[in-house]
Amino acid sequence: MNIVICGAGEIGSHAAEVLNAHDRHITVVDLDAERLRRIEDDMDVGTCLGNAAQAEVLLRAGVGRADLVLAATDEDEVNLLCAAVAKRLGAAKTIARVHRGSFFHQRGLDYGGTLAIDKLICPEFATAQAVARELRNPGAIAIERFGRGAIEMQEFVAGEGPGVGRPLMDVALPAGLRLTMVQPCSGDGAFVPGGRTVVQPGDKVILVGNARVFDHGRTIFRRESLPRRKVVIMGGPPMAVWLCRALHDRRFAIRLFEADRTRAEELAEKLDWVTVINGDPTDRGVFDEENLAQADVFISLLDTDEANIVAAVLAKTRGVERAFTVVQKAKFIDVALDIGIDRTFSTRREAAREIESILRTEPVQIVGTIAEGAVDVYQMRVDPRSPVLGRRLRELPLSPDWIVAALARVDEVFVPGADDQVNQHDTLLVIGRHASDAHRKLQRIFDVEVPDPGEVPA
Repeated sequence: MNIVICGAGEIGSHAAEVLNAHDRHITVVDLDAERLRRIEDDMDVGTCLGNAAQAEVLLRAGVGRADLVLAATDEDEVNLLCAAVAKRLGAAKTIARVHRGSFFHQRGLDYGGTLAIDKLICPEFATAQAVARELRNPGAIAIERFGRGAIEMQEFVAGEGPGVGRPLMDVALPAGLRLTMVQPCSGDGAFVPGGRTVVQPGDKVILVGNARVFDHGRTIFRRESLPRRKVVIMGGPPMAVWLCRALHDRRFAIRLFEADRTRAEELAEKLDWVTVINGDPTDRGVFDEENLAQADVFISLLDTDEANIVAAVLAKTRGVERAFTVVQKAKFIDVALDIGIDRTFSTRREAAREIESILRTEPVQIVGTIAEGAVDVYQMRVDPRSPVLGRRLRELPLSPDWIVAALARVDEVFVPGADDQVNQHDTLLVIGRHASDAHRKLQRIFDVEVPDPGEVPA
């Protein structure tokens, strides 16, 4: 596979390092000769000096025969132009890295579609999602992204409710709600429940449902509200906005500190469910006045790595239970962990993971984990020749290991019932117990098609 990477900064150089394997030939393009020299010293890749937005430079780099072109310079506009020109010159697949939400969320215009770019990626958005996954259930983000807001998922401990202590066959669950997994409080392994399953108080359950019925459905297994976690965010860049939106539910009480008053007012208007404070939480007076020591987690999202690390360390030493920080430079990742910060997140690392996922060609993909790694979330697309076409979900040989939690069909995404049928080109989200041979077994059941290397499932 021939890959051309335009931009030798933090994102581009790390992508070259990660992708430089598996019979891939990498060429890196950049205007800075010193950056290219460092890459040549560290990696066995080709380099091309020049402006990645110019067709003659891209042709010299070999985009005409490239399987993938990644535009990852520091400028969004250059990346969009680079990817569009590379596609016109013959590149099979193109990816443009952008950091502004107006480009990534296609406000006003579908930039990718208009410029014939196969995929836009935003490392800052991916990092916000990674932080949210750490705070929430990793499988929840995968399911909600799949459902595009129409589906919710929670993992919680069962309490008092009409569905507890009775066989599930006797429990009237609303349409569009599925109890997908039970982990007994006795310590036995997680399993997909059947009609005779009895959920006991203290069991951990995983509930998936259409958004309109989810809140009511959860009260069937736990009437009382789940405890809210106190989250403190320092800094108000776009990443903070995306993180707040990913945490937008009743389980998180969020306070966001922004030192710039104009930006703080803008954030308060945009995030009306968040308490936005114009101040500096590293100031001891502000920290004590706001009782930040009682926070469950402190997340620093400032512009520089050094400021982020200092803020997280101060929060940790002053009593905050957990402290997270985002860093850009690789050298700070281990340093931050060594001095007591609980978790570090890297935009370049998240960008590399997203690029790798685009290049994956496995017919069955794990998109999340639940129950501390005991349960996996799989995504697959049904082949037009699949033997399951036209069959009801209850007829598929999935139990007791798996259950179809969600189904995407044309423009519709929903939680299916046992009598729903599998149609051609459906994309399924399947939840099941972790097993080394799960990929092979699921592929055999569904006879799924192998996705195109550049395609990202809905």
